[in-house]
Amino acid sequence: MNTGSFSDWGGAMFDLGPLYPFVGWETAMVIVLAVFWIGWHVVQIRGEHRQREAEARKLREGDNLLKAVQGERNIERM
Repeated sequence: MNTGSFSDWGGAMFDLGPLYPFVGWETAMVIVLAVFWIGWHVVQIRGEHRQREAEARKLREGDNLLKAVQGERNIERM
């Protein structure tokens, strides 16, 4: 891909041609980036929700909640 010659600054600027690759793809790239960004947030939120639910389930089983609360009280006393 030729991005123009900068050896001579004389002449019209529009005669140089494109100054960076993929000219004209800006809108498509922004759309792809936005979809990727929103998708990443959705995946992240779902993963954090699953992790939080697993930790809550662990605390609800048996007397783990009581142990966790008592453990926090013991730490505060130190």
